[in-house]
Amino acid sequence: MDRNGTISEYIQSLVASPRMAGEVVYHTALDPVPARMVRKPDWGVPEAACLSAILATEGLYAHQADAIGRVLSGENVVAATPTASGKTLIYNIPVLQRLKENPSARALYLYPLKALARDQLRALQETAGAAGMAEAVSAAIYDGDTTAWHRKKIRDNPPSVLMTNPDMLHLGLLPYHETWHTFFANLAFVVIDEIHTYRGVMGSHMAHVFRRLYRVCTHHGAAPLFVAGSATIANPEELAGQLTGRPTTAVTKSGAPRGKRHVVFMNPVTGPVATTIQLLRAALYRGLRTIVYTQSRKLAELISIWAEKKSPHAHQISSYRAGFLPDERREIERKLSAGELLAVISTSALELGIDIGDLDLCLLVGYPGSVMATWQRGGRVGRAGQESAMILIAGEDALDQYFMRNPGAFLSLPPEAAVINPDNPAIVEKHLVCAAAEHRLRVDEPFLQGAAMQRAVATLEKKGELLRSADGMYLFASRKRPHREVDLRGAGRSFKVICDQTGDHIGDIDGMRVFRDAHPGAVYLHMGQTHVVKNLDVGAMRVIVSRQPVNYYTKPRSTKDTEILETFQTKQVAGITVCTGRLRVTETITGYEKWRLYGKRRVSVEPLDLPPLVFETQGVWLAIPDRIQDAAESEYRHFMGGIHAIEHAVIGVLPIFVMCDRNDLGGISMTFHPQVGTPVIFIYDAVAGGIGLSRQAYEKVAEILGFTRNLISQCPCKTGCPACVHSPKCGSGNRPIDKACALYLLEQMARPPAAGARSRTRRAAAPVLQPARTIPPPVRTGDVRFGVFDIETQRSAAEVGGWHRADRMGISCVVLYDSATDTYDAFLENQVAAFIRRLSDFDLVVGFNNKRFDNQVLAGYSDADLSRLPTLDILEEVHKTLGYRLSLDSLAEITLGAKKSANGLQALIWWQQGEIDKIVEYCKKDVQITKDLYLYGKINGYLLFRNKAKQQVRLPVDW
Repeated sequence: MDRNGTISEYIQSLVASPRMAGEVVYHTALDPVPARMVRKPDWGVPEAACLSAILATEGLYAHQADAIGRVLSGENVVAATPTASGKTLIYNIPVLQRLKENPSARALYLYPLKALARDQLRALQETAGAAGMAEAVSAAIYDGDTTAWHRKKIRDNPPSVLMTNPDMLHLGLLPYHETWHTFFANLAFVVIDEIHTYRGVMGSHMAHVFRRLYRVCTHHGAAPLFVAGSATIANPEELAGQLTGRPTTAVTKSGAPRGKRHVVFMNPVTGPVATTIQLLRAALYRGLRTIVYTQSRKLAELISIWAEKKSPHAHQISSYRAGFLPDERREIERKLSAGELLAVISTSALELGIDIGDLDLCLLVGYPGSVMATWQRGGRVGRAGQESAMILIAGEDALDQYFMRNPGAFLSLPPEAAVINPDNPAIVEKHLVCAAAEHRLRVDEPFLQGAAMQRAVATLEKKGELLRSADGMYLFASRKRPHREVDLRGAGRSFKVICDQTGDHIGDIDGMRVFRDAHPGAVYLHMGQTHVVKNLDVGAMRVIVSRQPVNYYTKPRSTKDTEILETFQTKQVAGITVCTGRLRVTETITGYEKWRLYGKRRVSVEPLDLPPLVFETQGVWLAIPDRIQDAAESEYRHFMGGIHAIEHAVIGVLPIFVMCDRNDLGGISMTFHPQVGTPVIFIYDAVAGGIGLSRQAYEKVAEILGFTRNLISQCPCKTGCPACVHSPKCGSGNRPIDKACALYLLEQMARPPAAGARSRTRRAAAPVLQPARTIPPPVRTGDVRFGVFDIETQRSAAEVGGWHRADRMGISCVVLYDSATDTYDAFLENQVAAFIRRLSDFDLVVGFNNKRFDNQVLAGYSDADLSRLPTLDILEEVHKTLGYRLSLDSLAEITLGAKKSANGLQALIWWQQGEIDKIVEYCKKDVQITKDLYLYGKINGYLLFRNKAKQQVRLPVDW
């Protein structure tokens, strides 16, 4: 079939169609772009020049020659050029050149998806073969699908090029770097493909993974170069530098050719899904190989269901999304590449350069959310240079409709910047513990510098997850392998989705989304089949679903509250005060709506009783002066509806300014916030800890508000719609919303306040934001009188039937230390009542395992409620911090250089022999050790112990 003729005929038929031509609002054809070639690159390395001649008989693209030359001269390089521009050669040639010079050198190739690694392995093997180096270059994939036997073989004899993914680097290489010594000691290159995908939460994680990687390399004596490939983004050099922590040079001017490409914008009358299905069926009829991109997993599944219905090509259509199991995704990739599938309906999961063959047509169901993503997805077609087409089918969202009204604006927009936040405290803490487990941290090493790192170190020491050496110079992890507790793709935890009929694990869902998308009663779609959530087990992190052919889908309803924890920056923007800082967000899913699958009519609203989701994040907020509210209400405008509409509209337009999806953001508007004292609109990162989106919004807030005002004013609707002020994820069903009031407020906010304007006195005079709670410093009123005691028993646990029967063990003696008199008093069995009365004299009662043991022994002699005493159990505090227990003897030996004089077994023998004096002396020694441990910890803030790796480390205490 002549694809070139077919795609032209397809577009011509579309723009001339009596039924669909009216939906086409824009059509242009981007002219072919010729290649810019470099025939004989001058790299100053004769062997490399020879190698390039072998690899590219017609030369190299200009950007390839430039980037390769920079790498060969020792620069870290990121190449940010369009899809199918030959970025693979930019790292393969320098790697092959280095291997030619030094066969012992090694390279690490990192891909965000397993399928990419398989594609690139073939490409490297072909390139090495063309260079006559097939026998000299070994390469292997090391990922979750590699068998245990092959993994060991690879570890024992590392290949020249090791291909892996972020998860395996984090879980399989860095924790076991000592067994990879040969590889890391000779590592010359770290190749990062598709580096633009490392943004947001995952990018914030990867910034620490790459720093840990470089730290491990340094430990083994290597200093590798980083070579990265990226889609076209605004800040490739900045992103690569933030991720790797190394200075990086960007090569951005592409020399690759491009075939003729049609760009069509359609504004459907009956909705984007119906139009997409018509376009897809027409493409399938013509045999066009098509990819359809949707904005959500749910929509990908729904379009697949609807497209297959009554279609003769049903067997040639498949959905593809994250959440599918690896074998499912791999089979779809294979069929698509082999031509067995003509169409795939995908989320962003197929946005990357996986080899799925030469496609002709790209259908975008809704604006992808960024200029970068739009061209990246469109670049999946026409890769062989053939004529191709990209059709954007608008949804109801604000940006979709904005581009339908201003189609030329899209083609003139530059790509956005990729944003990460390596200082996210939740992420920093997790990776600090991993780094310490890999190799002890020296407190003055570069890895630990920076305020975020220092805050995390202090927090982790208090938690006992980092342990300081006795001399204070090193930090050790309290656990040997903390890596599996870190999810690189989320700031929280992941839940498994289990089918109750089969018991199969059919997918995963992030903990931040589970209450919204997998609550009881929610419809969960998988492989074109509908499932209903039967149970959400938060403790076990499992979602139990039942496969049911229901004819509806669900939308959650929620309420939110926002608390200001810290203000980073404040500025005046025209008539309002704008702040950015740290927030605590509480969201409660209160119910869900059922909507008909066909017809899109709401069926019912069902209540839910779920625990709230509470997380801390970063946000930006607009404090609106009382004078603006007063003016609006004096004209009988719906003020709450107005600020609610502005909140939705701002979130809708933010992807123009920051590379994100509107689902990456959350918001709440309030007519009065007690911490601010005025009405407030909050916009925040919908990720625990924040990912830097709101901080970028803060810098551009004047521009964002101006764009928002224009977008709302251009929308032809009268009262508000999804194209301007409605949100598809609004927890209150877009009520109340007032478009006219939103425009009025935006106009008022853009005007500086008149001279002498004042706020109403019943509110705060100015929105100076303070943390919600402050903790006053402790007030000391004098020395605390404390007592320390220990008990020896007459019988062992075995004699009375177990430790849970300690009340039957009997007391041989009790020794009590009194800090007021600095004396030790001994009590025998007939004096226990007097001893118990003495305990009430103290401000603090100190012991070692006194809560779980000594108090239980005393319970056999008295009904007194000893749990009401102000008690410090040192063993309990140790367990809280470390998660395991230490003996009194081990703590005393390392902290005090002292040892117990005997043990409990010897004390039992002495009791049987009637040698009570020896028991008292032994007991007194234990009390003295316990007292000294307490005082040491009180003075120094830590105790010392020997951890499982036999290192002397500090155990932080706070008493």
